[in-house]
Formats: sequence, C-alpha cells, structure tokens
Amino acid sequence: MNTPDKMLAEKLLHISAIKLQPSSPFVWSSGWNSPIYNDNRKALSYPDVRNFIKIEMARLIMEKFPEAQAVASVANGAIAFGLLAADAIGIPFAYVRDTPKDHGLENTIEGNLKPGWKVVVIEDLVSTGGTSLRAVETVSNAGCEVIGMAALFNYEFPVALKRFREANLTVVSLCNYTSMLEVAEKIHFISNSEARTLREWRENPGDWMPEPTTNLL
Repeated sequence: MNTPDKMLAEKLLHISAIKLQPSSPFVWSSGWNSPIYNDNRKALSYPDVRNFIKIEMARLIMEKFPEAQAVASVANGAIAFGLLAADAIGIPFAYVRDTPKDHGLENTIEGNLKPGWKVVVIEDLVSTGGTSLRAVETVSNAGCEVIGMAALFNYEFPVALKRFREANLTVVSLCNYTSMLEVAEKIHFISNSEARTLREWRENPGDWMPEPTTNLL
C-alpha cells in the first residue's frame, strides 16, 4: 500500500475527508443517494496531508504535463490544491468561476492567463465531468491551450470517462474510487458487505437506493 494513490486514500479516510456510510447514505446536490461523501478541503487543516498533496500533485503535473506553463483551478474546491501545486512547481496560478462574477470586472477567470499558454486545469473532485469541462471551455475561450486535467479524486464514472474521451481531454488523478475502496477493505475501514454495497452503487449511482432497514420487534 505504498503507491501514492493508496497512501492518499488512507490519509483521506482517516481524517474523514472521505466518509463511507452505506447504511446511512448521503444525498448529493444532484439528488443522488450516495454511500460516500468527499470533503477534500478537510485535508487543508492537516499539514502532513496537505504537504503530501502539494508534493504529489506537483509531481503528477510535471510527470504527465511537463510542458505546462500555468495551472487553473476549478472554483471553489480546487483553488487551494491548485495554488499549492503551482507554488511547488513555480508557475502561474489562476482559478475559474462557474459563472462570471456579478459585480466589478465580472471576471470568470481570476488571475492572469496569457493567450497561447499551455494550461493544466485542476479539480478536487471529478464526478460526472460537467463542471470540469465547463472550466476547460472557459480557459480555452481565453485563448489558452488546455493540455490536460489533474484531479485530487476521481469517481471514475463511465459518463465522465465518455465525456472526457469525446472532448479529447487527458485526465489524471492522485486518487480514485477503485484505489480508495481497495484500501478501505484492506485496513478494515468497512466490512465485506459494505464493500459490496459501495461497488453496487458505483455501477449505477443515479438509480441506486439503499436497502430498507428491517426492524426486529
């Protein structure tokens, strides 16, 4: 369990940045029932985890996208992680709003991205890919070349993989659902039955419903 993805998975589980509750699922903003919830920004409060992410995100960008001239984070969750990586590499940083600011300069991109720059977009969490691709489009419309995306965590949903493939976008991540589940089982963070539930949800998250609780009288 010494690969970066599995090391990060264990760290995120232990600080409750990843919460697994198969028997008491969460409801996402999309309306999906989910046995998992990510709050990756919790990692910012733990210097050892934060530093691990900074080093590994910078390494991932330099390894996969060595020609990168800047990074642009998707607001709001990825702002800090992109800034940490940009600082470690020593390249410019900006972030992308989902909608233009409603006052002042009405910016969608905060920071300075020069036309022609090769940019890596940073996400904290990739689910269906919609928000990620809107940010990519915004950066491209600013005259930059988006050479790829680096995420902290990727759910690996088929719909997102399809969207990225159709957009010809290379996406890499520090951690993903498969690695997280493997780690959670190995360290006995979840039971075998809970692992089965998490796998079932992953196959069809939009229609998944928790099993009803049986009351024994």
